[in-house]
Amino acid sequence: MKEFDLKQERIRALLAEKNLDALWLQRASSFAWATCGAAAYVNTASTTGAASLLITPNARYVITTNIEAPRLANEERLAAQGWEFRAASWHDANPAIADLTRGLRHGSDFPAPNATDLSNEMARLRANLTPEEGTRVRALGKSCAEAMNIAIRAVRPGQTELEIAARLGAEAQARGVQPIVNLIATDERIFAYRHPLPTPKQLAKYAMLVLCGRAAGLVCSITRLVYFGKLPDEIRRTMDACARIDAIFNAATRPGKKLSAVFQRAVNEYAATGFADEWHLHHQGGAAGYEPREYLGNPNSNDVVAVGQTYAWNPSVTGTKSEDTLLVGEKSNEVISAIPGEQTIRVTVDGQTIERPAILEVT
Repeated sequence: MKEFDLKQERIRALLAEKNLDALWLQRASSFAWATCGAAAYVNTASTTGAASLLITPNARYVITTNIEAPRLANEERLAAQGWEFRAASWHDANPAIADLTRGLRHGSDFPAPNATDLSNEMARLRANLTPEEGTRVRALGKSCAEAMNIAIRAVRPGQTELEIAARLGAEAQARGVQPIVNLIATDERIFAYRHPLPTPKQLAKYAMLVLCGRAAGLVCSITRLVYFGKLPDEIRRTMDACARIDAIFNAATRPGKKLSAVFQRAVNEYAATGFADEWHLHHQGGAAGYEPREYLGNPNSNDVVAVGQTYAWNPSVTGTKSEDTLLVGEKSNEVISAIPGEQTIRVTVDGQTIERPAILEVT
């Protein structure tokens, strides 16, 4: 079955399960998922797009304005997919949702009056990738790795965090990837903040670059660190611990495993490496897809790992972090954001050797 038809089938199954007649998809991530990669957004920082989708018992609609309709129909090829457009003038309220859902029990992926909240259910649908999406996310991972590799090797002492962010963002955009998360920290800020927005601060010796890149709706996450001079023993020790915890996450994330069990193995490794409390200081990542994290792993997660899902784990020990995006396969996991030839830390877990990125040392 083709990707588009399979997703329509999954939508119908969800509606039947919830005893609903129609589904309204407002999130830009859901729009991209249901259309196999179309972009509904104008403002990339907005959760909802400039267009939404409505699937009813008898039809499927694009709800938008006269501004967006031509691009969506032609460049995003939604007319060819068979969507019916209900476009209002940009200065008028669009009555389409109220008209088309009148008398229907409907759900939505975003809070809406009179609609059943299906946010969690849609996150699970988005996280379960089709083979076609697997092909696209592999290409995205390669592009993010290339962008990160060039950007981090261009980092120099004296550059500001804003300049580093500009290079990382430019390398991503040049490859058709939107840097929807672009975090940079240098020196003491790496130790102070888990989500460091870039500032005018100048780099002295130590920098962390974080990218969540989006293409065709899918998202890939990657973090790398660079140190100028001899790496202090304490940072090396914490990076080794962080790499080992990340390797545990990656090895444990296998089909049929509950996320709570995967998470607990990593928590145990935090303790074994001497950093028992560090996992409380930042989320550890989770299932990816059309959001940087569709849902997080935690001690109470009932979700089960499945073939075709992507996971971005991001364990951190104050001053260090390890993050890549992996694609779960039937026989093994594939790190889609790995940088060829980079220095790695080799970790043996469950009889297999897993390589995690080391801090790039420039001497």
